[in-house]
Amino acid sequence: MGVMDNNLFKKLNNTDIWEFRTLHGGSYYRLFSFWDSQKKSLIVATHGIVKKSSKTPKKEIEKAELIRKNYFDNIQ
Repeated sequence: MGVMDNNLFKKLNNTDIWEFRTLHGGSYYRLFSFWDSQKKSLIVATHGIVKKSSKTPKKEIEKAELIRKNYFDNIQ
C-alpha cells in the first residue's frame, strides 16, 4: 500500500468525490472521480477540467456527483 499525497489527490469536502490534481505545461488539470469499493477498489473517473482558479467550481462537483449517482443507480 502506498502513501496518499494530498497535493495530488484529495477528497472534496462534503462529497464522495475525489480530485486528482496536476500541473503540466503551466496549466492545472483536475480529474474528478469516485470509488466503487464493491468492485475491488475500482476508481471511476467522471470528467476532467483545466482549472483556472484555486477554488474548485461548484458546477463541476455537482456534475461529478450526478455521474456518480447515475453510475450506482444503473449498476447491476
